[in-house]
Amino acid sequence: MAFSISITMPLFVPKGLPAVEKLAEHGITLYTDVPAGVRTLKILLLNLMPVKEVTENDIARQLSKTALPVELILVKVRGHKYKNTSEEHMERFYRYFDELSSRQYEGMIVTGAPLERIPFESVTYWDQLTEIFDWSRTEIGSAIYLCWGAQIGLYHHYGVPKYELGHKLFGVYEQHLMQQHLPIFRGIPSRFNMPHSRYTEVRREDIDQVDDLEIYAEGPKSGVGIVKPKNRSEFFVMGHLEYSPSTLDTEYRRDLSRGLQIAPPENYYCNDNPQDGIIYSWQQPADAFYANWLNYYVNK
Repeated sequence: MAFSISITMPLFVPKGLPAVEKLAEHGITLYTDVPAGVRTLKILLLNLMPVKEVTENDIARQLSKTALPVELILVKVRGHKYKNTSEEHMERFYRYFDELSSRQYEGMIVTGAPLERIPFESVTYWDQLTEIFDWSRTEIGSAIYLCWGAQIGLYHHYGVPKYELGHKLFGVYEQHLMQQHLPIFRGIPSRFNMPHSRYTEVRREDIDQVDDLEIYAEGPKSGVGIVKPKNRSEFFVMGHLEYSPSTLDTEYRRDLSRGLQIAPPENYYCNDNPQDGIIYSWQQPADAFYANWLNYYVNK
């Protein structure tokens, strides 16, 4: 696939998306108008998180760190009421899947959602999710499933169950690369950190029973970290490499404001004290993971 563009960070997003101004504060430039004659890598973001703008910022920041022209297309499901994001925002920037499905796209990212304690089939948009997942296997070049999105993807495609944890896994945890030969792990050390924020998990013993699945990263405390099918360009990531430095802090302070009993995220604040600042210990593996994904799996 040939490109004729020399923009340093050519990520194109819907015009007026708040992420443009937000990321500009951090020196990251996003673009809204694709130049004539430029062929972009079209990435669908199925954003299931309640506060859409935070996820938009996080994903856009990661996808902007490449020399490839990437176009981010925001996707929503029908019949779902969005309580934490305005109807105007959803109407202006998001498109329904059935409006897009007749075209082919190079990549897809599926986020998590705060629905971990609900049985998968009880999720109101379960049928739409499974339709999108099945469609993606013939129409999408490569896909990344995140957190609950990874759990529901593994369940739908391979029957891998989820299990409730006794408490919320909340913090930044060391991951061990079990295998490093895949291009997506180039530049990532054998031990790296990844944020997690979830109440459920998938387990190695279930994944090991599926011949087509391999575990590529695992943490001594966080468990299974990254799973990939042997013959498909799909990555099931149980954590949040895409998180900005402040995302866990925002989640923590939000839960405190709601009166929830929650401990500070582990291995995240300097001296484990929310007043002492944040340790951004996953930046290098996150940058490498998403840049490698775009360069070696999406750009074909």
